[in-house]
Amino acid sequence: MAVANDLAHWRAQIFARLLLVVFVLGLLTAVPSALLAASEGLWSIAVIDLVALVWIGVIWRWRRLSYTTRVAHFISVAYLVGAALLLKVGPVSQIYLLAVPVLAALLLGLRPALWMLALSGLTVMVLGYQDHPVPPLPGLPDYAFLRAAILSVNFMFMTAVLTLSCAVLLQHLERSFDQLSALNAEQRLTAAALARLNDMVLIAEVAPGAGQHIIFVNDAFERRSGYARAEVLGRDLRLLRGPATEQSVIDAIDQAMAQRQTVRAELLNYSKSGEAYWVETELVPLADAGGVNTHWVAVERDITERRKAEQAIHRLAFYDVLTGLPNRRLLMDRINQLQAGCARSGGAAAVMFIDLDRFKTINDARGHATGDALLCQAANRLGALMRQADTVARIGGDEFVVLLAHLAPGPGEATRAALTVAEKIRAALGRDCAIGGQVYNCTASIGVTLLPKAGTPAQSAQDLLREADTAMYRAKSQGRNGIAFFEHAMQAELEQRLTLERDLAAALAAGHLQMHVQPQVDRAGRPVGGELLMRWPRADGASVPPHVFIPVAEESGLIVALGAWALRQACAAVLRLQAAGLAMPLSVNVSPTQFRQPDFVAQVRQVLADTGAPARLLVLEVTEGLLIDKMDDTIGRMHQLTALGLRFSIDDFGTGYSSMAYLKKMPLYELKIDRSFIQDTPHDANSRALVQSMLAMAGHLGLRVVAEGVETRAQADFLTAHDCACLQGYLYARPMPLDALIALLGRVSSLP
Repeated sequence: MAVANDLAHWRAQIFARLLLVVFVLGLLTAVPSALLAASEGLWSIAVIDLVALVWIGVIWRWRRLSYTTRVAHFISVAYLVGAALLLKVGPVSQIYLLAVPVLAALLLGLRPALWMLALSGLTVMVLGYQDHPVPPLPGLPDYAFLRAAILSVNFMFMTAVLTLSCAVLLQHLERSFDQLSALNAEQRLTAAALARLNDMVLIAEVAPGAGQHIIFVNDAFERRSGYARAEVLGRDLRLLRGPATEQSVIDAIDQAMAQRQTVRAELLNYSKSGEAYWVETELVPLADAGGVNTHWVAVERDITERRKAEQAIHRLAFYDVLTGLPNRRLLMDRINQLQAGCARSGGAAAVMFIDLDRFKTINDARGHATGDALLCQAANRLGALMRQADTVARIGGDEFVVLLAHLAPGPGEATRAALTVAEKIRAALGRDCAIGGQVYNCTASIGVTLLPKAGTPAQSAQDLLREADTAMYRAKSQGRNGIAFFEHAMQAELEQRLTLERDLAAALAAGHLQMHVQPQVDRAGRPVGGELLMRWPRADGASVPPHVFIPVAEESGLIVALGAWALRQACAAVLRLQAAGLAMPLSVNVSPTQFRQPDFVAQVRQVLADTGAPARLLVLEVTEGLLIDKMDDTIGRMHQLTALGLRFSIDDFGTGYSSMAYLKKMPLYELKIDRSFIQDTPHDANSRALVQSMLAMAGHLGLRVVAEGVETRAQADFLTAHDCACLQGYLYARPMPLDALIALLGRVSSLP
């Protein structure tokens, strides 16, 4: 239907132009002809010309008539003019009748044209025979009708040729028009679909020697690029490339285009405003019938969000979220690359393990926000010291690893170069950090291992990292804020430590551990309490000192099980003393790790219920380090335990980092002055002043004081002179088994 309407519209336009041409030409020819005919007395011809001209003018102006009606009037004018002139002028006027079927073919189609052809032929024969007898033809009988018929047939023949040619041409034109209209409709549909695609589409025309010039872009391209269609038409296909577009990808695309091959790539483009965005593009060549590449079609899909998601996943997988540094996973890959590079070049490299000293104390005391800020500052300082070939990674907590590449080839020179960098790192990390208006200082312990090692088989990344870690622990054990290089003897020490950890767990499970008691005496030297101390005798008669195995238990997590065992041993000791008629309070150490167990209060309640030990004779010794993490929760838990009847003592008082404000908040029973303050008293003025201050403060707060490490009579006299209620140390007794304590107490109680 749409095609038919288009064809009718086309015919109507042709007819309108034809009427205008005929009317204009009529004015130019009919008026002079009419004047000439009138001057010669041929008034009928003049009237015919003028009537025809007026009639055509009316048809041209009266456009409200239907197309068919107007055409019928026009053909009627032509027919009547031809017939009239044929009557008045003679056979020479047949040209007018010749035009009638031809016009019908062009304006109405084949069938009306055939009817008009027959009418015109009949008119020629009838009018030509009646009014103007045909002159005799040579060689033919003198029959007027026959002569008219022959002339009519010849007229119809020529007219039919013209009419049929026009009709056939018009039919072919109609069919071509139909096909063209269908193609145009399909093209409009395709163009509309391309324009509304979410993918960006560009079509570029190949200009020999001048690149590819854009001839089409769709709406999606305009939206994403910010360019209007008119701004890019005629410009090069490389319009959207920018400074960060990967040259290797561009080279691959150019190579494929030079070979006229389809190419797919992910490319960084730039919008009109300069915004970078990623596209997944496919370039397809189009060739003409001769195989010549004439156009390129580019279909692009915006994959910016996908690339961002991929980059985010990659960062989560290979980078530390807080500092942005490579994480352990990426570090291992970098160590492997470092080893491969050393093997190729013959050079040396170093792995440094860095641990921030006292970081946990600051993090626990000031909160994770401060700790995170401190880690970020440390990461920035490390990054500022490194070369492009080096790597700084954070592998967890306050632990960093630095990989130094391309050190001097000789072991001596490499060691000196690594030491120089390590000193710079130690100095940088040791500078004060300003966070939230507060100044913090956090030094670093650094362990270094070099690679490759002469005469040593190829090491794995884990081996190198373990060596650097081992060296770092040596630096920390030597007083922190130091640097240590890995030595094979350190590995032996580490293995001994692991053996010690395993043996400690076995000793606890087998019941080989023991609890000794060190008496606490009053100012008169009478035992008034005791502290339970853990001992580990070996099968060979030797023993492992507490300062050796307790840190191992803390680091390995065994301290929780040891603490639970010690609590039961304390309950059993209190019951034995009570049964012997020697009831007195006993203190037992509780580690911060044990105290922070979620079910610690429930554990204590269960032990008291199981053993029946009187809670009033048990004193739990805790360190100040317990108070720096979640103080409110800690104090709340202490109140729950004091409600059971237990009492609390602050061990090693004065050596911690927490605020003194906790003293008035906590349900405390006593303070234990650390031996480090007692050992120089009374000879050292500073120590003497500190001890006096502690005793005075405790007196004002109503707290009992125990002085640890009393070894001389001068120390004891000074303490008793300043109202220290209780003393503990080698001057009075060493730690002893419970049986020995019971015997000692028995002897003391029997004295007058």
